[in-house]
Amino acid sequence: MAAGVDCGDGLRARQYVFLLPEGHLHFATPMDPLFLILHYLMKTEKEGKFQPLDQVVVDDTFPNCTLLLKLPELEKLLGHVTEEKEIDSKKYYKYSKEKTLKWLEKKVNQTIVALKTNKINVGARVQSAAFFPGDQASSDKEEDYIRYAHGLISDYIPKELSDDLSKHLKLPEPSASLPNPPSKKIKLSDEPVEAKEDYTKFNTKDLKTEKKNSKMTAAQKALAKVDKSGMKSIDSFFGAKNKKKI
Repeated sequence: MAAGVDCGDGLRARQYVFLLPEGHLHFATPMDPLFLILHYLMKTEKEGKFQPLDQVVVDDTFPNCTLLLKLPELEKLLGHVTEEKEIDSKKYYKYSKEKTLKWLEKKVNQTIVALKTNKINVGARVQSAAFFPGDQASSDKEEDYIRYAHGLISDYIPKELSDDLSKHLKLPEPSASLPNPPSKKIKLSDEPVEAKEDYTKFNTKDLKTEKKNSKMTAAQKALAKVDKSGMKSIDSFFGAKNKKKI
């Protein structure tokens, strides 16, 4: 079961709600299918030859990826990211980085327009998207909008292509004074973490003494420093020998 939910801004804000058999709800929004096909086209880039699309969009892990080939107007869309040849009424395609970067640049510009239209603050100090009055949003620099839009588009493309797009947009390197957001693609090491200091060097006896002394009052600490050599313990005055017989 599926139903469309219009969020108030036409197709751009439309969401589709799917009721799954186990009772869960799945929310989906429309996206450009080229982002999905782009992954398979880039995999064939090293071969450097034209190939039929049914030989490009192949995935043993996701065999249903072939459903992408049934999308309407797919051939027209492919012209944005590929070079095309037709031999014996059959079309062959080859990935084009130059065309892809121009297509992604248009996506960035469209995203910038949407950000400005919805008055979303994208300043360098903003760590997440938030809605602010128009006078605050107008203070953002054009570079901030480009960088923010580039980051949104980068969520759908490989890291290498994201870097190429950044150069294509002539984005300067981020200022060292500004904190960089945490990377979503951090590679975790399987190697065990070793301690930088040898904690076995600490003397546990000293630690206990220090802990004990920390609970003493100033008078007790002063008394502890007195030389007690030759002095009798106070307990000796109350020993068994000093008790009076009744």
